[in-house]
Parts: sequence; structure tokens; C-alpha cells
Amino acid sequence: MLYSSGTTGRPKGVRPPLSGDDITDSPNPLAVLFSELYGFDTDTVYLSPAPLYHAAPLRFCAVVTAAGGTVVLMDAFDAAGTLEAIERYRVTHGQWVPTMFVRMLKLPEAERARYDVSSLRVAIHAAAPCPAEVKRRMMEWWGPVLYEYYAATEGNGLTVITPEEWLRKPGSVGRSGLLGEVRVCADDGTEVEAGTTGTVYFAREELPFTYHNAPDRTAEARHPLHPAWTTTGDIGHVDEDGYLFLTDRAAFTIISGGVNIYPREIEDCLALHPKVADVAVIGVPDAEMGESVHAVVEAEPTAPARPEGSQVRGGSEGPGLEEELLAYLREHLAGYKVPRSVEFTDRLPRTPTGKLAKGVLRRARR
Repeated sequence: MLYSSGTTGRPKGVRPPLSGDDITDSPNPLAVLFSELYGFDTDTVYLSPAPLYHAAPLRFCAVVTAAGGTVVLMDAFDAAGTLEAIERYRVTHGQWVPTMFVRMLKLPEAERARYDVSSLRVAIHAAAPCPAEVKRRMMEWWGPVLYEYYAATEGNGLTVITPEEWLRKPGSVGRSGLLGEVRVCADDGTEVEAGTTGTVYFAREELPFTYHNAPDRTAEARHPLHPAWTTTGDIGHVDEDGYLFLTDRAAFTIISGGVNIYPREIEDCLALHPKVADVAVIGVPDAEMGESVHAVVEAEPTAPARPEGSQVRGGSEGPGLEEELLAYLREHLAGYKVPRSVEFTDRLPRTPTGKLAKGVLRRARR
């Protein structure tokens, strides 16, 4: 029994139903599926930069081992160390999260060019939506080897997309059909038309999981009309060709003056700013608007910023990094999406797999 990452709150134990099959005599369905998708075999050298107590690293390392391949397990992610490992072990496959891509892209050009990454055939990424510009730059560097999937520890569904498909559908996390079918629904449970944003469910014939000792949380994950359809709280839309585009987690949506604002769009805008090492956008209480947009920024070490915990509202203070970032956002986003306040911190709370623990940030600021 694995636990969810806990990005929105306390991690939940995910209990899959027992099949009753003798697993010693039948291949694991996930092992078969992912081996076929990504070509795992005896020649595979798989790099895992994330800890094995999370679902994806554990499952993929097991799948590669079952296929007879080799796993190179890093002690912890390090941008330069990853490139060194790819060159040293002639890595053919690996899995990353978008934050890791950003940190590798921000290495000096000369340092990136030092390493030979030509052995890579499949660079898998998941766990969080990847900013389109980040993925484009990675493909310019590594070539068209980035394969994305959208899934969860709950194992309730799966979408996949190849590099070639993504170049036709930038920003998409792929189509379903291998494990569950995507259904995008309104709050009342009715399915919405293509292009309309709603809650993302995976439709299955049987309930694929329950949360350990948490019947209320299990009930919240179920569709109101179809109990075997489940969601992990993501919102998004499908296009006319069935490709899924994620908007954000429902729990992270900021409602300011009755308008929905999705933090991911603001975070994506700042992700590759040369003076930003990391960023999180959350909603904070606002007496007039209900919530206002608040950015928490981890500045690059070379970028001057205010002391940790300082804030600036609406760019009212003198020249500085915060005014530069707000001006940059105003050039790229509608005015109502630009943060009303900015806070600088030494380090944002991320899990060892690279996921942003927004629940920690939000609780500390309410």
C-alpha cells in the first residue's frame, strides 16, 4: 500500500483491491504496459533521481528490473549530477519531474555542454504539468525523446503522449484508453463538451482504490453519479481529438472577486525567469476580494532580493526584484492574474520527488 505525495495536505494511504490472482504465475499488468510503452528490455539503463518510497520511482524501477534492465539509483536529485550520470552510465531511459528540467536548464550553458547525453532514448516525465516552454527547451537540448504520462498513486487512470504528438498538441498530457477513460465533468457530475474546463475523472468498471481508514476522502474522490469514476482533484479539458489539457488542481484554484484564477499559469510564466530559482502561487485571505493572488519566490542566489519573509504589495515600493517580476508578469498575463503580493523565501517546500507541497504554504499563511 503506497501513500499519495501530500501536496494538498496529509498523504493518503491508497489501497488497491486484491485481485486474488497468483502473482508468481502471471506478469504484472503495469510491467507489461510500461515495458511496451517505453521499450524496457535487457539493454535498458534506467536513471532514477527520486526516492523509492514514492509510487512512480518504485514502480518504474521494479518494471525495469522485471524486464532485465539496469537501474541507476541516485542518492538525491542534483542537476549536474544527473547529466554526469547519464554520460557515465550511458543511460537510455529515465524519469524526471518538470522542476528537475528547470534546474538543469538553468545550469550555465558551458556546464550543460560538457556532458554527452546522446545515449538517451526515452526521457519520461510526469507528477506535475510541465510548462510548454520548458519542454520545448528540453527537446531542443535532448532531442525528441520526452515522453509524458498523467497518472496518480491511486492507479485510477492513465494518459500518455509521445514527443511527436506533443509537438502537434503542445501542453497536452495525452489521451486515455490504456487504463480508464477520461471524462471531464461539471460540478453536478454532467459531462461537458470538448474545450470546456471541468473536473477530470477516469471512468472504470470497478472502483480502482479506496483510501486507508478514510471513507470520507474515498467518497470525495468518487463521481456523484458513477461510483466507479474517480478523480484526484485535477481540473482541465479535452480538445476535439480527445487530448487532455490540465489547468490546475481544484484545491489550488484561487477565487478572487468571484473569478477563478489558476496558479499554474502564473508559475509557468515565471519558471524560466533568469532571476527565479523556484516559485509558488497561492491564494491568501482578502477582506474585499475573498482571496488575493500571492507569490512566494525563491530567488536565484545571484539575484538581489528582500530579506526572507518580506513582502511587497502592488509594486508600491522602490526598485527591486519584486517590481521587476511584477512588471514581467504584467507583460504576459491579464492584470487580474498578477500577484497582489510577493514574498521571498530561502527555499520552497518540495517533496523529494520534486512536487510542490502547497498545503504547507497555504496553512502557514491563513
